[in-house]
Amino acid sequence: MKLLKLLKRLAFGLLGAVMAVLVTATVLEKIYGTDFAAAHIYGAGWFAALWGALTLAALACLFRRKLWRRPAVLLLHLSFAVILAGASVTWLFGRQGTLHLRTGDPGATAFAGRDGSEQILPFRARLDDFRIEYYAGTRAPMDFVSLLTLTADDGSLHGEVGMNRILVFRNYRFYQSAYDEDGRGTTLSVSYDPWGIGITYAGYGLLLVSMLAFLCDRRGGFRRLLRSPALRKAALCLVLCTAAVQGARAADTLPQTLPREVAAELGDLYVYYNDRICPLQTLAKDFTVKLCGKSRYRGLTPEQVLSGWLFYYDDWKREPMIRIRSAGARRLLEVGGRYARLSDFRNRVNEYRLEGAAGRPAGEADEKFNIIGMVCTGSMLRIFPYTDPSDSLLRWASQVDGLPRELPHGQALFIGRAMNYVSELVVKRDWAGVAGVLRKIRSYQQKEGGAHMPSGLRFRAEKLYNRLDWSLPLAAAFILTGIGGFLDACRRMVRGRAFGAKTRGWLLAGVAAGGLYLTLMLALRGYVSGHWPVSNGYETMRFMAWCTLLLTLLFARRFLFLLPFGYLIAGLSLIVSMMGESNPQITQLMPVLDSPLLCIHVMLVMVAYALLAFVMFGGVAGVVLHRRARGAAAQLQAVSRLMLYPAVFCLAAGIFVGAVWANVSWGRYWGWDPKEVWALVTLLVYALPLHAGSLPWFRRPLFFHWFCIAAFLSVLVTYFGVNFLLGGMHSYAG
Repeated sequence: MKLLKLLKRLAFGLLGAVMAVLVTATVLEKIYGTDFAAAHIYGAGWFAALWGALTLAALACLFRRKLWRRPAVLLLHLSFAVILAGASVTWLFGRQGTLHLRTGDPGATAFAGRDGSEQILPFRARLDDFRIEYYAGTRAPMDFVSLLTLTADDGSLHGEVGMNRILVFRNYRFYQSAYDEDGRGTTLSVSYDPWGIGITYAGYGLLLVSMLAFLCDRRGGFRRLLRSPALRKAALCLVLCTAAVQGARAADTLPQTLPREVAAELGDLYVYYNDRICPLQTLAKDFTVKLCGKSRYRGLTPEQVLSGWLFYYDDWKREPMIRIRSAGARRLLEVGGRYARLSDFRNRVNEYRLEGAAGRPAGEADEKFNIIGMVCTGSMLRIFPYTDPSDSLLRWASQVDGLPRELPHGQALFIGRAMNYVSELVVKRDWAGVAGVLRKIRSYQQKEGGAHMPSGLRFRAEKLYNRLDWSLPLAAAFILTGIGGFLDACRRMVRGRAFGAKTRGWLLAGVAAGGLYLTLMLALRGYVSGHWPVSNGYETMRFMAWCTLLLTLLFARRFLFLLPFGYLIAGLSLIVSMMGESNPQITQLMPVLDSPLLCIHVMLVMVAYALLAFVMFGGVAGVVLHRRARGAAAQLQAVSRLMLYPAVFCLAAGIFVGAVWANVSWGRYWGWDPKEVWALVTLLVYALPLHAGSLPWFRRPLFFHWFCIAAFLSVLVTYFGVNFLLGGMHSYAG
């Protein structure tokens, strides 16, 4: 028994040391750079020895406790040992580096290692061709492809390397990394790891099987919690709070613009914007949001705002609608409120007030000034497609762009004068004529663009997505409902009161309605963009809100106190998604992100974070209720422990699916990027309360709840701290 206690202390002490080293390493990397952390920590022998000691101590504990009687538990821990063994083999015997090739050269028989040394290849690698593939009708890269010939003494291989498409020859793996500006050269990542990858992948597979077996094990902690009497006694009630209605702005004279129906015809045009072909309505919405922070201005649609600036510049330059966030920029512009007029950007002698001003605040205001200029001159409205006679490629022009001399005279005349004619009709207030010319421009677009144009269904889907902009009021309603529900739930639990089925039904209906709205918005955004909407911070936080609502619907009938937490987490997720921009632009997917493994990775991690947020709010409720309702705190502990199992398992699966994706994309499944490190730290932190048998503190409800509150800081650092403070390849803010 003394030996077992000593082994436990050693194992968990080493685990704490590993977590402390990982956290310290990310801070030192931020201060001294990636090379310092790689050389002195991640690549150091003492770091590998620390992991080895932890593995041996943990395995000794497992066998001392005779856990072979619990196959699922034993396999779960052994899978991590196998993963670490694979990583050790890669560290000891693997080789990685880069290979630069040029078309026309005889080829290369060596590549540059990470330490700068020359690594000999047992064959010759030659670049036959390199090409960039673009999304149809655009200049946005879809893929980068290198055509290679690999020749050895006893055979050769002709193949291609692209983004997320590797080429393997004699255990050497080639990955697309970069290319030369002239398009005649490529840089490939090279990885030689004949045994480590296989061992590591075997560990991933064993981990997946063991997690499923653990959840199904009748003797396991998860199944015991499902049968816990504490869960059957849990009963809470919620109160639906109504969101405050925003007061309408006092009606005064609106600036001139097109009638709504005519402006809608303008928004129905195609435009080449943000490296893709989309409705001009999308550009109008982004323009309006960029200027005033909202998709509408004083009841005017985005198309009316855009057309107002386009055709009634003198009216709109005096309109206080340009949101200036920085107090410093407001001082430079000499405006008292949060909104400025375009005329405020120049002083009485027509000098630009921000000339020479440095810093992000002045830059943000300057950007808005320049965007208005691009709209008013028409240079942003690239609405005229034409086929370039020199290369037969489809290009898009605005009315002020230069055109090829070889372009037919009539077509060039139409491109240069069509919008001027629209302006003349606007002056005459001939709205029928304006609508007619805009429809002719659209017919020209469809005829000239041909097969490169988005389908009618996709075009209409994007317009619907632009109109369904209810995220902010939905988030406010969810947060108010969650706060009110949480306070009322605590009060009712203390008093032991039951709750009505009608209130429960209304709350569940609210969750279902919010879930349907987010389902529709995610589906529309995914369909319009052509990829799963999980490629940036905005999309992943909305996906987390969707996961939260789905989990609330699945579990609320059994654990109804999850309802206020579901409302709170979904509302906060929506608010966080809009911190950067209320609805960031839809863009073509970066080639490296075009992988189903990325989608699975993000989905698993977001489900884990949603569950961990439930656990955190359960901790808050447990701390609040501990003194007045100890039984309630114990019930909340049982439910939180129940959610911890799938949360930790989803996080583990998400991390290792991400590792497989990284191996396919970049040639290494773990690179000690700060995001990877903090995800691992989060996994280790939340694994601790699952070992209540070895760590008796976690059996105490109050300690457990305080731990769950504090542990959520690791989630916040992983998602937000890395993005905004630590940086790294995974850093994205939205």
